[in-house]
Amino acid sequence: MAVPVRQALRVGAYIFKNKIRGVKKFPLVVELETLFACNLSCAGCGKIQHPADVLKRRMPVEQAVGAIEESGAPMVAISGGEPLMHPQIDVIVNELVKRKKFVTLCTNAMLVRKRIDKFDFKPSPYFQWAIHIDGLRDAHDASVCKEGVFDEAMEAIKELQSRGFRVTSNSTFFSTDTPQSIIDTFDYLNDVVKVDEMEFSPAYAYEKAPDQDHFLGVQETRELFKKVFADGRRKKWRLNHSPLFLDFLEGKVDFQCTAWGIPSYSLFGWQKPCYLMSDGYAKTYKELIETTDWDKYGRGKDPRCDNCMAHCGYEPTAVLATMGSLKESIRAAIEK
Repeated sequence: MAVPVRQALRVGAYIFKNKIRGVKKFPLVVELETLFACNLSCAGCGKIQHPADVLKRRMPVEQAVGAIEESGAPMVAISGGEPLMHPQIDVIVNELVKRKKFVTLCTNAMLVRKRIDKFDFKPSPYFQWAIHIDGLRDAHDASVCKEGVFDEAMEAIKELQSRGFRVTSNSTFFSTDTPQSIIDTFDYLNDVVKVDEMEFSPAYAYEKAPDQDHFLGVQETRELFKKVFADGRRKKWRLNHSPLFLDFLEGKVDFQCTAWGIPSYSLFGWQKPCYLMSDGYAKTYKELIETTDWDKYGRGKDPRCDNCMAHCGYEPTAVLATMGSLKESIRAAIEK
């Protein structure tokens, strides 16, 4: 199943409207972090290393919804931490859905079956779940540093599918992954689990992540995905990415990062310059755009950016490049 037509048309119209108005920087998706607390301690993530008083905080509903409305973004990815630990996460989702925002709730799935009946989630063309899956059983459980998480995630996906929800997967790949392990993961999620779509990204080196030894470099990423996508495999998978972003991962094209395209809003405000780096915070999206020196970031400009090929920085570039080319727009429609 491709991106729903309703969503594709809405986002396309949104981009076109901003271009016509001469708006140069606008968000496509907001990464909304309503809390930093989590029930897992993943090796590649440093979120839970915040002080205890910060981990206890939960973003008020009004603050979360207000930030999205102010930004104008058509899509929202709610992450964390683990969002199902937020007691009003369903209220946040439902308020955003009422406003016809396309909402993705990202979860490690450990609390889905335990808490699904305590929340008021309803299937909607504006709402989907994204279950985090970093490989098959052994690889995933090693990534999240806990046994049994993969099996619970598979049960959670079945439960959500049985209730009529749209369910996608979200994967992060490290230098420990091989072309075959990624192929096997995509085949399993696509053909056996039958998630609606799969999203993925090369891992970015979080400064506070416990494991600093297994992040991919640019050349490693390109070599890895050339092999993963060989023999036309990428066309058989339901991947939630533009063809140009997949080309970028293979090294067929190169882009500059569009950090403002998928900004991050958390308990601290709008994170500068992006979800993956923290050089301060702004109170509003307008302030984020106007007070961030965007020209000093990117590969070849800031050493922290040199090995980044993450989805949150480069997918917006690929989407905007697609929308700016009739040839690429047709290709994207055909390949979807």
